[in-house]
Amino acid sequence: MNFTEAQIAALLAAWLWPLVRVAALVSSAPVIGTRAVPARIRVLLAVCMTAVLVPVLPPAPVIEPISAAGALVTMQQIMIGLVMGLSLRLVFTAVEFAGQVLGQQMGLGFAAMVDPQSGAQVPVVGQFYVMLTTLLFLSVNGHLLALHALAESFHTLPIGVTGVSQQGLGVLLQWGGELFLQATVIALPMITALLMVNLGYGVLSRTAPQLHIFAVGIPITVIAGAVLMGVTLPALPDHVQALMELAMAAARQILAGG
Repeated sequence: MNFTEAQIAALLAAWLWPLVRVAALVSSAPVIGTRAVPARIRVLLAVCMTAVLVPVLPPAPVIEPISAAGALVTMQQIMIGLVMGLSLRLVFTAVEFAGQVLGQQMGLGFAAMVDPQSGAQVPVVGQFYVMLTTLLFLSVNGHLLALHALAESFHTLPIGVTGVSQQGLGVLLQWGGELFLQATVIALPMITALLMVNLGYGVLSRTAPQLHIFAVGIPITVIAGAVLMGVTLPALPDHVQALMELAMAAARQILAGG
């Protein structure tokens, strides 16, 4: 069986650049793009996803891969995949940030464990919220929504020399700021309640100076924080699901150019 140079270029255009975009998304997406997932599994997953998507994708332009135009197309596909994955990962970062703030307020900032998503040391409360968010992400079919957004991206922003615009990158920055605002909203009720507890310690230390406030206060703060977490956790799934839907909408807006 003989292949012409034009046929090889068309085959590479149909498979190579979709694979690059999918691989970039897989490497930056939450859950599947973490260090806990071996690199071989991620590569295999990217190949399988590409094999599913290629038959339904619009025709790709026939561009020589080993050329200046081919290198530019490759860089654009990498950027598109990374931007889509980052828009989703920011949801997990925001929830982790809320958990870190709560851990500091509860006095558990010294208790840390390794985060499988980033490989860094994260307070246990932040890691607890990340684990809950991961389970919620899978339970609401967030991975399927991400695949749907990925398939749509090939129609919104087809393979070519054009990629994410400056307006789209501006939308990504705004989305990141909005998520940290939402993280503050998640943590605000508990922060306010724990602040009242600390104010009570201040009043107690003034009225009873002989009382060792640190020996009494830290266990009470931890217990109060745990009780407050149990009270506020039922509202977390709806909030996280809303954030994921907003992340998908932000990803589409980024690809559409703002």
